[in-house]
Amino acid sequence: MSTKSARPSAARIEGAVLQRLKQAAGAKGWIEDEAGKAPYLDDFRGLFHGQTPLVLRPANTAAVAAIMRICHEASIGVVPQGGNTGYCGGATPSPDGAEIVLSLGRMNRIRDVDPLDNSITVDAGCVLADIQRAAEAAGRLFPLSLAAEGSCQIGGNLSTNAGGTAVLRYGNARDLALGLEVVLPDGQIWDGLRHLRKDNTGYDLKQLFIGAEGTLGVITAASLKLFARPRHVSTAFAALSDARSAVTLLARAKNLSGDAVTTFEYLHRACLDLVLARDPALADPFAARHDHYALIELSAGQDVIEAVLAGAFEAGEIADAVIAASGTQTAALWKLRETIPEALNHAGGVIRHDVSVPLSRIAEFLDAAHACAQATIPGVRITPFGHIGDGNIHFNLVQPEAGDRDGFLARSHEIEVAIHDIANALDGSFSAEHGIGQLKRGELARYKPAEAREQMQRIKQAFDHKGIMNPGKVL
Repeated sequence: MSTKSARPSAARIEGAVLQRLKQAAGAKGWIEDEAGKAPYLDDFRGLFHGQTPLVLRPANTAAVAAIMRICHEASIGVVPQGGNTGYCGGATPSPDGAEIVLSLGRMNRIRDVDPLDNSITVDAGCVLADIQRAAEAAGRLFPLSLAAEGSCQIGGNLSTNAGGTAVLRYGNARDLALGLEVVLPDGQIWDGLRHLRKDNTGYDLKQLFIGAEGTLGVITAASLKLFARPRHVSTAFAALSDARSAVTLLARAKNLSGDAVTTFEYLHRACLDLVLARDPALADPFAARHDHYALIELSAGQDVIEAVLAGAFEAGEIADAVIAASGTQTAALWKLRETIPEALNHAGGVIRHDVSVPLSRIAEFLDAAHACAQATIPGVRITPFGHIGDGNIHFNLVQPEAGDRDGFLARSHEIEVAIHDIANALDGSFSAEHGIGQLKRGELARYKPAEAREQMQRIKQAFDHKGIMNPGKVL
């Protein structure tokens, strides 16, 4: 089953149809000069570069619907784009210039905050950090948190089912959505902006659009869950005895805290070395070097985290630990984790893996993947870190110090297949939170069972029979 159609070439999009699209977007809603379009044509990692005759920036849902009706009528491909912070090229148009880019950045209203209902309704172009601040102003917490929160937009977060650092306690983007407003490929508006926690009235349509990466429709607004702000938050940085101790320490923290673990992040020593070399203002929490570390945050008092660490020390799970005694110390510990991606980027070429495995098999994966990487690329710098509390490991590889960047990156597919094979053999996933986009379509075909891919194609066909929604992504 295929959703391919005879979409027009870039040359055929020009002219009267482009003029209609400009009118639909409004006077300030379009960009066609090359300099203005440039920021919308490259993906965040610089892996993909596309072309488009027009970037559209509508200001409201009605304008999005008008644009989609025109594109559907003319069979023009549409690439929805939020903050353009994705890692898999899911928001980058094709190089042939046969698609328009639909940027939601102007749709950034906080529509409603209801502290009693514990909900917030926002436009899809709202920056994640702005939603967090709006929730805080109402005395509530919106817990989705990730490194790009100052620029990523909630529509993109939902379209990729973003994870982040608080998944362990609050769930990923899919778990935080109560309702959606979506413009369908033919321009119809589906208003599913409900605040209900219980609504057992047939198919839960919103879940089809979450994680679909813009291939089924355009998310234009969302109703999201809010939570009471925790009365106490305790943060610690622990030196682990070995990688296996991460899982036993996590279990201990869950048991003793009454499952109040918000964050449990893993860092390998190689990551810490790169971070400290990049920013001399940061300090190693310990006098001695250790191979493995965990950043732990509990929604509980300091006495609880002290009890967790004391028990772990007696059991031989940790070799050392520090507990943040102030907000400044907490921020310093978090910065060691949050600046890892930046430090990697400045260390040379990076081959990234976003895998997940069952918690009980994390150490097995790390051992096998480490050995595989060393054998495949001698001298490679192995820098794993991630949200180990939910089994998500960013098993990243940095080029050898004296190595050739281009030669190293040329082997990306070879090592990716090997690492993904290891994760798959351990009942894991080759994409835990970054999605598929165009980067991992081959991996989806390799690892996703044929019957599952067929059903995905059927869903795509049902919603987008002309194949205009984010062509070349996911499927």
